[in-house]
Amino acid sequence: MTKRLTEVARKAGVSEATVSRVLNGRGGVSEATRTAVLTALDVLGYERPTKLRGERARLVGLVLPELQNPIFPALAEVVTGSLAQRGFTPALCARTIGGVPESGYVEMLLDHQVSGVIFAGGSYALADASHEHYRRLTDRGLPVVLVNAGVDDLGFPRVSTDDAVAVEQAYGHLRSLGHDRIGMVLGPEGHVPSRRKLAAMIRVAGWAGDTEYVERSSFSMEGARVAATKLVERGVTGIICASDVLALGSIRAARRLGRVVPTDVSVVGFDDSAFMTCTDPPLTTVRQPIETMGQAAVDLLVTQIEGAGVLRDELLFEPELVVRGSTAPAPGR
Repeated sequence: MTKRLTEVARKAGVSEATVSRVLNGRGGVSEATRTAVLTALDVLGYERPTKLRGERARLVGLVLPELQNPIFPALAEVVTGSLAQRGFTPALCARTIGGVPESGYVEMLLDHQVSGVIFAGGSYALADASHEHYRRLTDRGLPVVLVNAGVDDLGFPRVSTDDAVAVEQAYGHLRSLGHDRIGMVLGPEGHVPSRRKLAAMIRVAGWAGDTEYVERSSFSMEGARVAATKLVERGVTGIICASDVLALGSIRAARRLGRVVPTDVSVVGFDDSAFMTCTDPPLTTVRQPIETMGQAAVDLLVTQIEGAGVLRDELLFEPELVVRGSTAPAPGR
């Protein structure tokens, strides 16, 4: 008990006597100090006293699929900074291979009486994944915001990049360079953002359907290399990818086949994550407006937490084509 008081007091920046008053429900403590103590208790993983468990902490979960893709740490930086400015303590939950699954993090966050949760790139974006843990959040009436496209029946506010505009920009750029055999490396079949990108490509390119110029991959360089190899062997000279990681894997595939990027094959990524100016060649990509989207996600979440009405429609943010060195005129042009 003494150790707990000491740790919580240090974390909250108050005296042990103040912590004791809060935990025992005594008066004489400001609301701000009381909130700081309860948040410190939650962050350190201690259970609240029974009489305090019904109250939500000013703790907000941010659940990410991984941290290896630089786009997710970039989003985390924006979201955690914005939450801190609003007086909330962010709890970062990143999934790892063999680690805690998304559903496990949901249980942990519920146990800690969080005020809300922001998800990015979770199971909600996979049509064939289990979504039962999201239903638990709905049943609890917990404020939730999803970043980027997901299945339609969850009912949570969404903040998304406009995948159709992204494809229009990438396809238009490659066509302006004279490419007429343009392929795509997308995520898995059930990945909703990839589905949207494919639908846009079918429309702008006039494809009859899912053609031989589309390959799917896990979101890894190794998977992309296998997918892009098939496209290059079919004569594709321009490749549009569903992420920067897939684009880097596609460049590696072209080189393994003896092709030069961008002289023989042009590659366009999606995200504009960190260090894409430092790749060889620097990557042409479609930039997600991560800072604007992250702040919008926090705004939507805080609005729900404060009990105001919230827009349930999906907010679409327009991306920006960033032209660098991985695209060039089509061979023979």
